[in-house]
Amino acid sequence: MSSKRAAARNGFRLTQKQGRDKISDMDIEYSNRIQQEKAGVRPLSTALKTMAVLDVLASDRRGMRLAEIANAMKLSRPTAYQRLLTLIEAGWVELDDAGRYRLSLHACRISAAALEQASLGQRVVPIMERLVEETHETASISVLDGGVPCIIQRVESENVLRAEQKIGTTMSLEGSASGRILVAYADDLTLERLSNGTRELPPQDVLAEVREKGYAISTGYTMVGVRAVAAPVFDYLGKCPATVSLVAPDSRFHLDKLLDPLLRTAGEITQLLKGKQD
Repeated sequence: MSSKRAAARNGFRLTQKQGRDKISDMDIEYSNRIQQEKAGVRPLSTALKTMAVLDVLASDRRGMRLAEIANAMKLSRPTAYQRLLTLIEAGWVELDDAGRYRLSLHACRISAAALEQASLGQRVVPIMERLVEETHETASISVLDGGVPCIIQRVESENVLRAEQKIGTTMSLEGSASGRILVAYADDLTLERLSNGTRELPPQDVLAEVREKGYAISTGYTMVGVRAVAAPVFDYLGKCPATVSLVAPDSRFHLDKLLDPLLRTAGEITQLLKGKQD
């Protein structure tokens, strides 16, 4: 007998709102039950073992051969291959022409989303607000997303004259300060993928200068008369997943006043990322 018939037979009929409320109550009850029983629920060991392959692959920038992965995880080759095949089908791992397994760009996209949600989203806003308060210029956090720099967090200055860029805005690898930072400090695998893409990369002499100075400057990229300076943010592995930048009109762009606060902010966010892994 359907629930509606049973309800009618007992002298009442559920309205749509009552039905939604009933489902909501069930969801809450089920969520509470999950929380109560979580301590007694065991994770899927097969899933944990398969996901462990990702950690092994992340430790080698060149990618790894099947034998190397099997040895590192103390597995037989058939078992290691089965786990790799699972990750390939899921889009997390790919096999290159040299026979090496490596993390796919899907892993990069998930990493960017994780940074945005967990570490480089709302958690960095207070740090960025202090930077904006000190410099009176707009600050942004950018990460690589789909092979291009993308703004994932932004705190606007109160100045009337300011560059208008919203969260989600993408930029050039070659022309933007953040793009130059992300290429200059990219690991070998990321750099290889960027080099194989269709987008123009900064010249080698520009990248060398960025690494030497520890920051990058762009002039007139977003609009004429606007300049930006960006600095790298590092994670607990020493990689650069993001940049922090300031953008200002030429008339207010004084590097001697902006650089120290920017580098200090980059250091604070770096410590935040490193501390999250402790």
